[in-house]
Amino acid sequence: MKRLCTICARGGSEGVKGKNIRLLLGKPLIVYSIEQAKQAGIFAALAVSSDNEEILAVAQSAGVDYLIRRPAELAQNISPKLPVIRHCVQTVEQLANQRYETIVDLDATSPLRDAEDIVKVVAMLENKHVANVITGAPARRSPYFNLVEVNARGTVQLSKSLPVAVARRQDSPQCYDMNASIYAWRHDALLESPTVFNDDTLLYVMPEERSIDIDSESDFDFVEYIMTKRNNI
Repeated sequence: MKRLCTICARGGSEGVKGKNIRLLLGKPLIVYSIEQAKQAGIFAALAVSSDNEEILAVAQSAGVDYLIRRPAELAQNISPKLPVIRHCVQTVEQLANQRYETIVDLDATSPLRDAEDIVKVVAMLENKHVANVITGAPARRSPYFNLVEVNARGTVQLSKSLPVAVARRQDSPQCYDMNASIYAWRHDALLESPTVFNDDTLLYVMPEERSIDIDSESDFDFVEYIMTKRNNI
């Protein structure tokens, strides 16, 4: 079974300027994901999609198989990610004259994952014969206990209710934060489904310390702190 790994990294960034190639402990951020994909040892090819030549140059230096130049209409602040991944996959398949049955997308801003996480997500997808697998971490807040909304009357209510209210968060149904770290699809599910949520979508649970997605300067600082402790620097 042929597997393709994609990493989609736009040049613009609202929260952290140039974050995809910003140095994190001396290494461009995107390179962590490239190296993890290689360490997983399960992919026939690795592709990076970007609208930015600097990002593509860094990816090339890191040994990526395919550099996919993203069209401008897929590189806007409001551009959804699914069409970007589809464009990358279809372009690689045309260039390689090859169909990839399993597609895995790694978020370039999630450097704390392990290569083992990637391998286990793919095993879950293929062994369970499902359309796709997403990743997440146990949520700190619960919509059944301490996550609230302001309703149409302007008053506050719990986001979700249960027939009998719970007195402790631990007694409420387990909820998870999507960490955007790893997405895995069957080929046709990726190309045909309009959403990441299908009838048989499964969740691979990662611990909080491997689930931080860098979206702000404070996120970047925190990840750098964790990596420094992890590496005993």
